[in-house]
Amino acid sequence: MKAWEATVRKSQAVARKRAKSIFSSMSVAHADDAEMNVPADVADIEKSFSSGDVYKGRWLNNCPHGQGSYMWSDGSLYIGEWVKGQMAGRGKFTWVGGASYEGQFKDGFMDGEGIYSGSSNDIYIGRWVMNLKHGMGTRHYPNGDSYDGDWRHGVQDGEGRYAWHFGNQYTGEWKNGEMSGNGTMSWKNGNEYEGCWKAGLPNGNGTFRWEDGSSYEAVWSSNADEQSGTYHPADNTDWDPQDVMGELGECHVCQGETIPIYPSQKMLCWPTGQDGKSIKGRDGKSRSRRKSIDVRFNSGSEASWGSETDATSEISNRNSVEGREVNEGLGNLQIDDWGESSGIPRNIKIKPPKRQGQTISKGHKNYELMLNLQLGIRHSVGRPAPATSLDLKPTAFDTKEKIWTRFPPEGSKNTPPHQSCDFKWKDYCPVVFRTLRRLFKVDPADYMLSICGNDALRELSSPGKSGSFFYLTHDDKYMIKTIKKAEVKVLKRMLPAYYSHVRACENTLVTTFFGLHCVKLTGSAQRKVRFVIMGNLCCTETPIHRRYDLKGSSLGRITDKPESEIEATTTLKDLDLSFIFRIRNLWFQDFCRQVEKDCDFLEQERIMDYSLLVGVHFRGNRSREVTQESDNVGTSPLSTPDGDHCSSGETSIKLGVHMPARIEQTVRSFETQLIGEPTGEFYNVILYFGIIDILQDYDISKKLEHAYKSFQYDPTSISAVDPKQYSKRFRDFILQVFVDDK
Repeated sequence: MKAWEATVRKSQAVARKRAKSIFSSMSVAHADDAEMNVPADVADIEKSFSSGDVYKGRWLNNCPHGQGSYMWSDGSLYIGEWVKGQMAGRGKFTWVGGASYEGQFKDGFMDGEGIYSGSSNDIYIGRWVMNLKHGMGTRHYPNGDSYDGDWRHGVQDGEGRYAWHFGNQYTGEWKNGEMSGNGTMSWKNGNEYEGCWKAGLPNGNGTFRWEDGSSYEAVWSSNADEQSGTYHPADNTDWDPQDVMGELGECHVCQGETIPIYPSQKMLCWPTGQDGKSIKGRDGKSRSRRKSIDVRFNSGSEASWGSETDATSEISNRNSVEGREVNEGLGNLQIDDWGESSGIPRNIKIKPPKRQGQTISKGHKNYELMLNLQLGIRHSVGRPAPATSLDLKPTAFDTKEKIWTRFPPEGSKNTPPHQSCDFKWKDYCPVVFRTLRRLFKVDPADYMLSICGNDALRELSSPGKSGSFFYLTHDDKYMIKTIKKAEVKVLKRMLPAYYSHVRACENTLVTTFFGLHCVKLTGSAQRKVRFVIMGNLCCTETPIHRRYDLKGSSLGRITDKPESEIEATTTLKDLDLSFIFRIRNLWFQDFCRQVEKDCDFLEQERIMDYSLLVGVHFRGNRSREVTQESDNVGTSPLSTPDGDHCSSGETSIKLGVHMPARIEQTVRSFETQLIGEPTGEFYNVILYFGIIDILQDYDISKKLEHAYKSFQYDPTSISAVDPKQYSKRFRDFILQVFVDDK
């Protein structure tokens, strides 16, 4: 024990010595005290923490505020400006391996103009937003390649020029890190292609020119059978247009160096003053300790709850396209904002989370129905099927042919023996839904395991307003909803447009559908149960503290429950909402565009009565440190970069998934006021949201409901209105509830 203590003391002494030497040799430009609004009673301190971390600099209200240096026990170092305990302003962060970032910080993120210098000579100079390259920037890759142009969400997107170290060069449009749009590729040997690109290859109208003056004008495609064009030779040389595709094989966009861990992910060990003592600055004055709901202790530089992972696992889960960094740095936000605004609103009580639903075990009234469902899914997903192109033929959407598969208990040639009753099974548009699962990057084996594994489904305690029942898979990835025949007709009718929409809009907020099926019970019952399988919007290990179902109407849009009875699983409504959601500009522009696109799609399909489901996690809440059992509150698995589904770590931020934001409290002047007046009280949150209930068209029953209620109430306050009016009211409301946090 004595030897161990001596080793610890020696390592701390070495860390302090190293910190002093680095602090004296490195500096960054910074604003003066007046610009940073540093109070006059700020102290200069040098503080060593039990974790081995060392802070040296200005200190106020129990946290850094002003110019200071923080060195972690692992050797990482930040020198620069602090605001209320967070890296903010001008600063320099140095990683253990030698990589460094020097530039602007905001709320702990690399944000603004900055230079990243990697340990392998990977250099980026340009704009950053929330750890992502975003805006104009230049990147020099370790292999000698370079890119100069527009970036968006961490990847090349917009106009840009990429130069390969062996002499080739591309100038033109990019999308999601790939050459897409109009552009020109110039080869070192003088050849040139000018035209349309898609996914890094010529696609569409374009012309290939040789140095000798020959040219080939064509409609290009990677599939030789689909390519057609005219060859204009300077001589009679034979040439195959597919040779161009081969030559492009060496023109890979360099992946570059990955950032090992982001400054915003580093733990900070500010004392909470539990010993009741005060810190003395160099001026000798005592500084009283301020208790903050967001201060956290840790003996090391890792998070104190198991749901957070490091950036390495995040980067390994990225898309396989080289150079794609759309998810980098947006994973574990381990530094919560400081101050009173970073806790939980006083009028909201957070209760220990509970698992949603009742497990369907033997003896449950729907036990056999669950077995039928699992047998049918295993049969549908497990049977071999040829690979299909994403360009589906119209026949794939044809639902006129009714093909039923019978499942006798003793089994048959195509079905296994089972312990359930005799039933028939039907798949609607199996090719379409198989392609949708592929489009949403759902692994067939994982999909089948989630629904048909050894674990039972869970039934939600009460049916929805429409009378439909909801079931959750054991891992909460998928939600199964029983639907009426009329809803099946709506989904079948809109399926071609839905497929085109989700394929064109990778950030769509509308519900993700993975299957549409029907179980027909034989015997005296002769009952048909139709159901749809959807992605669970709130599938996350981050506890959801509040859920809101927002439509933009006021009639009946309130939950008659006192705060003491509201659970994390309670779905609140428009008039229960007392916040405005503030999204960073990086995401707000995308949010506005996507809401417009999704509403246009739903309006064209004559859909109404949909809503935006919003899940809110208050980042100031310490209840994240819970047991594994209670952490599975309908939200145990996690979202991955590849889709709104689950994995072993919360590593991705995308539109509507794990989005850091701020909410501002509002106060209503009268009870039916949809959006109250802002109070200036802010709280830090993580948001999950999406558009749900998109299978209600404006049929005769809704028209009658509208006519009847219009005699009694203000027509603008009721939900049942014409799809065009509904769409306008919905988007106007949503774009008032969600605002730009500039």
